[in-house]
Amino acid sequence: MTFLPTLKQLQYLTALHIHGHFGRAAEACFVTQSTLSAGLAELESLLGVRLVERNRRVVRFSPMGERVVAKAYDVLREAGALAALTVGADRPLAGPLRLGVIPTIAPYLLPRVLPTVRANWPDLKLYLREDMSGPACEALNRGTLDAVLLALPWDCGAITAMPLFDDPFFLVFHPGDLIDPPPAVAPDSIDAHHLLLLEDGHCLKDQALSVCGRPELRADSQARGTSLVTLVEMVAGRLGQTLVPGMALDAGIIAGSGLIARPLSGGAARTIALVWRQGSLRDSEFRLLGETMKRAEADAVDSAASAAIVPTG
Repeated sequence: MTFLPTLKQLQYLTALHIHGHFGRAAEACFVTQSTLSAGLAELESLLGVRLVERNRRVVRFSPMGERVVAKAYDVLREAGALAALTVGADRPLAGPLRLGVIPTIAPYLLPRVLPTVRANWPDLKLYLREDMSGPACEALNRGTLDAVLLALPWDCGAITAMPLFDDPFFLVFHPGDLIDPPPAVAPDSIDAHHLLLLEDGHCLKDQALSVCGRPELRADSQARGTSLVTLVEMVAGRLGQTLVPGMALDAGIIAGSGLIARPLSGGAARTIALVWRQGSLRDSEFRLLGETMKRAEADAVDSAASAAIVPTG
């Protein structure tokens, strides 16, 4: 009789691969570290091969361990697809959905769309994970996320992308650093060497450089920000200029700072999209979720425009 690995053992193995630490992997699996270690030891005994090299400082997968964990991701992804066969069979968007969101979207878009999502789909159990585009796409392709809200263009692998709306870029600067600014700034007029950028790994950095026509540039080590809020503070300190997406301006990121924002000419923008794995059995559900978010964002924009109109009678 052949004894096969259990899904739980494979979950322990992939969690250790993701986190590189027994304690953090155990927390992610909601078990004790001893339980996770015992489960992995059983898996190694079952397969008759050492998968993980352990010492006090580092967790290192053996060559065979790397091959096994790659297959484990496939098995868990297919197991999830099997479970998804019944999800939404009677009711769409009911049950758990693991959604990744990148940091330059999460704090600005989610407050505008989640109330509508909850109102329209009360049985949806949404589990949110904020991460940068690269790790979020890796998690999506491994099957540990079901869908991701990100900004295009970005290479996320074999995915289906549903564009929701365009998010225009604005140049944000200190009034003393740009005399008599035009109503709209030409992207090629921006001095990219004085442009404050996010740290490597943020897709907004690459998109900002692309907008300026200088994709080959890299952020100066002295002028990197960990978040859009940090970049705005750096601009207020007269360390340079930065590009901020419209949704962050709408959320009041420069309110009270005395800084000025000007749109870029030519319609420079990033595209906010909901993406999921190609061929997912939940394709129709993800499209429903995307449509709900798209409507909620459009309603929020309309409400903000209406509130900005001052009666003249």
